[in-house]
Amino acid sequence: MKVDLTNKSAVVTGSTGGIGLAIAKGLAQAGAKVVVNGRKQETVDKGIAAIHASVNAAAVTGVAADVSTAAGCDALAKAVPSVDILINNAGIFEPKPFFEITDADWSRYFETNVMSGVRLSRAYLPGMLERNWGRIIFISSESAVNIPPEMIQYGLTKTAQLSLTQGLAQLTAGTNVTVNAVLPGPTRSEGVEQFLNEMAAATGKTPDEMAATFVQTHRPASLLQRFATVEEVANMVVYAASKEASATNGAALRVEGGILRTIG
Repeated sequence: MKVDLTNKSAVVTGSTGGIGLAIAKGLAQAGAKVVVNGRKQETVDKGIAAIHASVNAAAVTGVAADVSTAAGCDALAKAVPSVDILINNAGIFEPKPFFEITDADWSRYFETNVMSGVRLSRAYLPGMLERNWGRIIFISSESAVNIPPEMIQYGLTKTAQLSLTQGLAQLTAGTNVTVNAVLPGPTRSEGVEQFLNEMAAATGKTPDEMAATFVQTHRPASLLQRFATVEEVANMVVYAASKEASATNGAALRVEGGILRTIG
């Protein structure tokens, strides 16, 4: 199966690196007109250049806007008034003991990981319904189901994204619009690579050895038994954005390497 997104437009939030950039590349490779988004123009320009370097004749532009704020979401929606595919990828995470998570931390996580998707879905879903075609995809996490005790604030926001997915999907009944969530597990993005390099330098091991140790220690249930690549996550997102995924709606699509042992 070859996914063809020619004549479709896509916005990918938080797409200047990591999973978001891989998704933007995948959508561009499939023929979509892609809008890269990040907080700073410099990183947006670098993201655009990276896509051009890997995808011949890519149709890609960019908007610098901080979607963790209402003003940033408004700026993005104003710059790109209409879109066929919305990928709500922007997000933050960090380990932090529960008793040290402040009210300001909770608000920051909710604004970034949840409200960015709420605001942009509110901006773009009406047009999708009017045109009778569209895709909204939330990049959630296996942490939405398997709440990490060291990142409760993160897990809560990822669970909230699944609720949004279910609720918004019900608004699309009888149309060619779908709303889904993708649940990555441990993924070897640039941020993770930096973490592994730092740990390797501190222990005298290689980054690959540190990656294997992390999975064995912290995700022993993994059937993949390694970090996923950003491309493996992007492949699922590109499929969910395609016309071939028309019967998939309101779903939590797992790309977590078999960490979750629940049925359904």
